[in-house]
Amino acid sequence: MAKVYVFLANGFEDVEALIPVDVLRRGGVDVTTVSVVEDSQLVESAHGVQIFADALFDDCDFSDADVLLLPGGMPGASNLYEHDGLCNAVQAHYDAGRRLAAICAAPAVVLGQLGLLQGRRATCYPGFERMLTGATYTAELFTTDGNITTGEGPAAAFPFAYELLTLLTDRQTSDQIAVGMRFAHLMEK
Repeated sequence: MAKVYVFLANGFEDVEALIPVDVLRRGGVDVTTVSVVEDSQLVESAHGVQIFADALFDDCDFSDADVLLLPGGMPGASNLYEHDGLCNAVQAHYDAGRRLAAICAAPAVVLGQLGLLQGRRATCYPGFERMLTGATYTAELFTTDGNITTGEGPAAAFPFAYELLTLLTDRQTSDQIAVGMRFAHLMEK
């Protein structure tokens, strides 16, 4: 079973974190939400929703991760980037050739500033593309280039999540979940 860690910092964008968690879990992926808030599993979203994360950052070993996923939102993405342990984990995961996923401001604020998008295609929330250091901005809902998947913003959370589910399982599983969640027919209209 594939393993994904979703990192939550105060100010994260609600749907960019929770839709991927929901879609991936429905598809049989083992997902752990991880608080980067010091000594607290309680994390507050950009819209004041409080979420109790599955684990604290310092209690996790990410060596079993297939994907490290970074939701956007502000100041959530900045709070992720300011967490040295998280940046080190993301860099180590990247150096090992493992998959990273980020959506909205996080591709630019975290991956871009860490220099992990050099020579790649990527998307992010409009206005942050100048921070996609060395990347070609696609303006797509989601973009997968090698082992990095980026998403545009809140409305892209579903297609972004289904792309990750396809990469971690298969197209049939992803399509089945999309039909069951009544997403697939939206794309037909």
